[in-house]
Amino acid sequence: MEQRIYLFGLNHKSADVEIREKFALTGFDPEVSGLMGQESPIKETLVLSTCNRVEIICVSDAELDEVSPMILKSWAKFCQQEYSLLEKHIYSFQDLKAVDHLFSVAASLDSMVLGEPQILGQLKDAYRESVKNKTAGVIINRLLHKSFSAAKRIRTETEVSSSAVSISYAAVELARKIFGELQDQRAMLIGAGEMAELAALHLLNSGLKDIMVANRTPARAQELAQRFKGQAMCMEKMLDHLHKADIVISSTGATSTIISASQVKEVLKKRKNQPMFFIDIAVPRDLDPDINMLDNVYLYDIDDLKEVVEENLAGRREEADKAREIVKQEVDKFSHWLKSLDLSPTIVDLLNRGEAIAHKEIKKSLRNLGPDADEATRKAMEQLATSLVGKLYHEPIIFLKRRSREEGSSDKFIDLTRRIFNLDNEQAPENAHQNRKRK
Repeated sequence: MEQRIYLFGLNHKSADVEIREKFALTGFDPEVSGLMGQESPIKETLVLSTCNRVEIICVSDAELDEVSPMILKSWAKFCQQEYSLLEKHIYSFQDLKAVDHLFSVAASLDSMVLGEPQILGQLKDAYRESVKNKTAGVIINRLLHKSFSAAKRIRTETEVSSSAVSISYAAVELARKIFGELQDQRAMLIGAGEMAELAALHLLNSGLKDIMVANRTPARAQELAQRFKGQAMCMEKMLDHLHKADIVISSTGATSTIISASQVKEVLKKRKNQPMFFIDIAVPRDLDPDINMLDNVYLYDIDDLKEVVEENLAGRREEADKAREIVKQEVDKFSHWLKSLDLSPTIVDLLNRGEAIAHKEIKKSLRNLGPDADEATRKAMEQLATSLVGKLYHEPIIFLKRRSREEGSSDKFIDLTRRIFNLDNEQAPENAHQNRKRK
């Protein structure tokens, strides 16, 4: 049966942060959730969950009206939320539209920050998790590798990423709008991941000299603090030092809020009500939204950064058009490969490949024979070549035909055959054979 590709998701365009945090899929395992199994029509899955998007990609031989309720009910159940609420904000794509969307995501053409580099790393992490959980098969393996190569092409052939801002940069720009110059301010980073690291870099570049880093893993906090000549602390000590911070940027992977409004109220007393600036770039949010109700406190979440991002966007729209053309080309290539997973095109390609090689060798041999190569010799050599190709490929073709009758196994063997015989004409890495010794 034909395998279909489906993608279900919500992002910063379809749902605000209150909804996205409710449906974050951190720690979601498709097999444990019951999405995959011997009786399930879903054969492969990959889950991407970031601050700005949550998406599930799956491969199935079932139709959309059967797959969609399975995915969304499992998603809502894991998040302990209402199915109807998720359904209101979801978007879905299938087959080549799903491929196009994923390639655009990998190239950060669908990001809040056009051209930002973080999404590609997040997608690679999601793919590694899928491989580790054994939920990626032939199609998702190929799909993800091609999304990575499409993103690489776009970064190489366009300038779409040349002036991209990160979410962390936008957060620091927002701090500058509030405080003006930052050299006299003190900052606390809660979390020590990539977002925090980028925020620290942008803070220092803006003139700020004093940074505190709080993290659940003290060693990681220490590592980041040493890099930026700051002060490290474990998360348990964070509240004891919070009153020293003018700027707080939080980006942990916590599943619920880590600082409440009542805790900040106590901190303000220690500060004698000096202003505090909080930026929450985590999803789910780290900071209680009620913090914003307190006097002399400014709280912004990830959706509030859109204005800063928009200012940076205008100059890259032309490059984005070039990037989308590359996405279209890469989707066409993937479409060709997907069609090749049917058995007949692969058999034809295999025989054509063999005959092309054989005829190339015949021409070389005839040139070497020179004037001694008459018409009878040429015909005999061509017949020999055609016969050899048919006999050499007879067993592989019989093997593929047998496997095509076995449920769920043909895609794997067809894909393997195409890769072994290079039927998609993929280039070998440079210098791949430089160390091979001649015999």
